[in-house]
Amino acid sequence: MKSYREELWFQVASRMDFVNITPQVEACLAESGIQEGLCLVNAMHITASVFINDNESGLHRDYKKWLEELAPFDASPERYHHNRTGEDNADAHHKRQIMGREVVVAVTAGQLDFGPWEQIFYGEFDGRRKKRVLVKIIGE
Repeated sequence: MKSYREELWFQVASRMDFVNITPQVEACLAESGIQEGLCLVNAMHITASVFINDNESGLHRDYKKWLEELAPFDASPERYHHNRTGEDNADAHHKRQIMGREVVVAVTAGQLDFGPWEQIFYGEFDGRRKKRVLVKIIGE
């Protein structure tokens, strides 16, 4: 069995945004030479996410609105106890918990084996600094 590892780095200018990383993950798969196996993609930071969904701007706008309603940004320590540590990103931790840490995609005939419309996204919830995503591919 072969194994391939790559780190993708992102620096999102806004506090919350979604980046389609499917092309970068497909490039990793091509580089790996693996034809059959599994591809793990996971955020290596606790205020970021990796998830699979449709690449549709209205949906992304809806996600941002929904996440902000569930866990609104509020830097004050009154709303979130986490912010009493000097941080201002408690909402980002909650948003990451909702959207998830990682995805696993089957690799078939050297391609990511997606359903219709599926794409891989990096979700940033506490932007403005560099963060990484791990791509780990195993198989033959």
